[in-house]
Amino acid sequence: MQSARISRYVWMAVGPLALFLVWYAVNLTGLVTGRLLPSPVRTLQSIWTQAVSGGLGPDFIRTLWRTLQAFGIAAAFGVPIGIVIGASEKLYRSIEFLIDFFRSTPATAMFPLFMIIFGLGDFSKIAVAAFAAWLVVLFNVAYGVMNARQTRILAAKVMGASRARIFKDVMFYECLPQTFIGLRTAVSLALVVIVVAEMFIGSDDGLGKRIIDSQITFDLPQLYGTILVSGILGYGLNLIFLGLEKWLVHWSGRA
Repeated sequence: MQSARISRYVWMAVGPLALFLVWYAVNLTGLVTGRLLPSPVRTLQSIWTQAVSGGLGPDFIRTLWRTLQAFGIAAAFGVPIGIVIGASEKLYRSIEFLIDFFRSTPATAMFPLFMIIFGLGDFSKIAVAAFAAWLVVLFNVAYGVMNARQTRILAAKVMGASRARIFKDVMFYECLPQTFIGLRTAVSLALVVIVVAEMFIGSDDGLGKRIIDSQITFDLPQLYGTILVSGILGYGLNLIFLGLEKWLVHWSGRA
């Protein structure tokens, strides 16, 4: 058990190590000039310097907080509405075009509309990220409910279970694996939209603001470092939801 866990961590380290080595080799051989691609060591030193100086931490927390707010709104509205829509295939088909239309529309194209409605404050960034994430949650939850295994629903009906009981004890649990897929995708999408919004809508803080400031001042170690930190944040959120999924939906994939 212990050796399996160690083996898993070793394999997980292969990807970051490969990235570091390729990056280091490209920088060392001059394949890309050091003016445009600083060495990974210098980039990691920049992250450390920013963290120690106290500038990176508050920006990290602001971006995380905005992302969690957007995700919370998306989940709070997406899960119950998705269950209701998924329970009626006719209802889903009637609004399928709207869901797919807005899901296919880049969230960044919606920035001007949300700025007009909610102004230039923080809430416009959170709202546009919540909207994009909400559509992902809604689609996955509805899809999970519609694709609940008919044999189990039929068995519950044969045993005389009421519609509410079937919904609560069968369909809800059947849709949970697909719901978690939607939640994991949604939290990643919310982070992407928040960082882009911080970069282009305008913000006083956040990782997106730090990225755009680094570009303007041509501080490339800080630019690459902040991008790495944003990626680590997204990866960490994904790991948390994977752990929750494994814990709460432990039966997923079993017959």
